[in-house]
Amino acid sequence: MRQFVIVGILVVLMAILTYVGLDAAGVAKQMHPVAASAQAASIDQLWHWEIIAISFLFALIVVPMFYSLIVFRRKKGDNSDGEHMEGNTSLEIGWTVGPLVLVVFFAYFGAYSLGEVRRADPQALEIKVKGQQFTWIFEYPEYGIVSSELYLPVDRQVVLKMESTDVIHSFWVPEFRVKQDVVPGRVTEYRITPTLEGSYKVRCAELCGTSHAYMESPVIVTSQVKYDAWLVEQQALAAAAQTPEGQGQRLAVSNGCIGCHSIDGSPLTGPTWFGLFGSERQFADGTSAVADEAYITNSILNPTEQVVQGFAPVMPPYTLTDEEIANLIAYIKTLK
Repeated sequence: MRQFVIVGILVVLMAILTYVGLDAAGVAKQMHPVAASAQAASIDQLWHWEIIAISFLFALIVVPMFYSLIVFRRKKGDNSDGEHMEGNTSLEIGWTVGPLVLVVFFAYFGAYSLGEVRRADPQALEIKVKGQQFTWIFEYPEYGIVSSELYLPVDRQVVLKMESTDVIHSFWVPEFRVKQDVVPGRVTEYRITPTLEGSYKVRCAELCGTSHAYMESPVIVTSQVKYDAWLVEQQALAAAAQTPEGQGQRLAVSNGCIGCHSIDGSPLTGPTWFGLFGSERQFADGTSAVADEAYITNSILNPTEQVVQGFAPVMPPYTLTDEEIANLIAYIKTLK
């Protein structure tokens, strides 16, 4: 009995030291950045209790093992057989019931956390999200706005209606904690209530292709006043964008073109559109051509025919009307 008491005390001490050590090393902070949503509270609380359980289980394994190696090691010159053990019913019941209670506790805690994450607000703001290789597109149907940035008002629940145009993606803002797959052919919901103003990033957490690592977009959480001002500004810009160039820019955003083709010369998955029109293009097969209307039209409709040198043929073909293609070309001409 004395040995059990000693081991029990050592297990408790080791569990406390393990937890304190993990906390001091910032394990939780490294894996969980600042919490910026109401849903993060229950998730972080569940994580906290899991760290406690992990610390205890680690101590429960390591302490008896090393204690036995030290205290019950065979003495020099002792060649006798070890004591015959028939078993310990109390111990067997303990290590069966104990883990069962722990599993039931975390099952309840997990269900509670899931319920808090999925709690619906009937007044939630609805935003449509389209994921495609390799960009995110956000539509505010109530206001007629399409954006490559996700603007959210603080302290108001938002429900994102998400769909994919190609492969499976996964919508993940680490500060919000919640993660949701975006699946072709169906609409998935993501509910979040931002609680901290600031700038974040939505990342794709599902390997979706060669440029998966670059599939991220800004997420801006602002006050309701600033959010309303942004809506007014975007509506004004949308109303003013009735020129071919403006329509082409809107088309580039809504189709995700600027997710692969930068407009400022920065490198992305595809060639930049900055200074594209009229430039000489070198292709992977050794040929070249001038980027005129015919070339750009063919690149949209048949993107794998003339692949620019240094880039992979990953762009899918697009079905656009002649007017839409003309508007895109008009927009590209302005990028100098």
